[in-house]
Amino acid sequence: MTKIGLEIHCQLTNLQSKLFCSCKANYREFEINENICPICMGLPGSLPQLNQEAVKKATMIAMALNCSTPDKIAFFRKNYFYPDSPKNFQITQLNIYGDTSVGGAGSMMVGDKKIRFTRIQLEEDPGRLIYEGSSSKNQITLVDYNRAGTPLVEIVTEPDFENPQQVREFVNILSDLLQNLEVSDPGLEGAMRADANVSVEGGNKVEIKNIGSFHDLEKAIHFEIVRQESLCSRDIEIVQETRHWDDRRKITISSRSKEEDLDYRYFLEGDIPWITIDSEIKKQLDLKMPESITSKKERYTSKYNIQSQVADVLSSDKFYSDLFEKSHTESNAKEIANIITTDLMGLVDTREKREVSKITPRHLKDLADSIQTGKVSRTSAKNALHEIVKSGKELSEIIADLDLGNVSDESELTEIVKHVISEEPQAAKQVKENPATINYLVGKVMQKTKGKADPKLTLELLKKQIEMQ
Repeated sequence: MTKIGLEIHCQLTNLQSKLFCSCKANYREFEINENICPICMGLPGSLPQLNQEAVKKATMIAMALNCSTPDKIAFFRKNYFYPDSPKNFQITQLNIYGDTSVGGAGSMMVGDKKIRFTRIQLEEDPGRLIYEGSSSKNQITLVDYNRAGTPLVEIVTEPDFENPQQVREFVNILSDLLQNLEVSDPGLEGAMRADANVSVEGGNKVEIKNIGSFHDLEKAIHFEIVRQESLCSRDIEIVQETRHWDDRRKITISSRSKEEDLDYRYFLEGDIPWITIDSEIKKQLDLKMPESITSKKERYTSKYNIQSQVADVLSSDKFYSDLFEKSHTESNAKEIANIITTDLMGLVDTREKREVSKITPRHLKDLADSIQTGKVSRTSAKNALHEIVKSGKELSEIIADLDLGNVSDESELTEIVKHVISEEPQAAKQVKENPATINYLVGKVMQKTKGKADPKLTLELLKKQIEMQ
């Protein structure tokens, strides 16, 4: 039987400062080793000052994941010697004296599988190692400490996953949840990372580190399962160890023997007192909690009659969900949902494209209203959407500039319909035997008008002309 557990590391990217000092949490905007101070560098005499907002955001994550939230939390020193840790210890949390991390036991459903959480802890991110050199012989290791001290939430699961596919589904759900809570932007480089613990056939647990993406996480776990099963089939002992994922060769490589908690010599952080999180604070945090993704999906389907698959896509991505919430009315909600999921998602499918996109909720509302009133066809609306995303111009201006307005003049459209019927006599005859085939002729009219024909009027005129024959 395969058992897989995860340790998800999530940076609280929406905070202004680091966990224990006033340096910026957004270290990505700085030159190397520019975003540092005596506190995050651990210089003698410096004292940590806890970021209260970080505690609140971490507690919200615990609450959203249905985890217990203790009234008092504590911080510990985790001692290890590594270049990316300037203090030679990390300030973190551990449940030594009962539940003293921001989050205790909890669970969530992934499909029909229950995934349990061991704990959720708040800690500081270490620095970042940079490797330079064309080969292992002349490679050097550099350290950038800009990231050191960035607020990090670690989400530790029980070994409840049975295969890589369940893991991938879980991290996708978790990523959407964190974005919806507005505590983190998982799309930023390094903002959300994962280590995996894998064991097969009741053997020793192997930890996999250095996994750069969710896609690689799935691959790394699959490789490790195959490797361990191969060892078991040959009666070779599986050594408990830490292995690194080699992204280039797509294999795991032995790194070091797996440390136990005792090896880190945990002890209470004497410079940070126990923190009390009373019921009033939790009540305030609960009130600030945004509507859950599940609740949004249920509301979209029940109130606006949006298809379940469309509602699922729309509710799980905060960027699209926010656009929908700010643009829809009861009458155009379904139309806007279809525009977003059918057309817009293909135009702004990357972070970079979203950032330069000029589209606003008002654009979407105007577009949906124009389709419903027959001012533009869906084909013309799609062309207009391309221009809106690029330029941000008003819809009325784009319709005029590109001549996208519907052909809705009855006499003009009648002549086009007659011309199509004369070109397609067999299709017109078949409509009398099978009315559903009239859609073929509608398509031909749309071709003649470059998608600008009023579809409702086109259908009426086609039926009228065919009946007259």
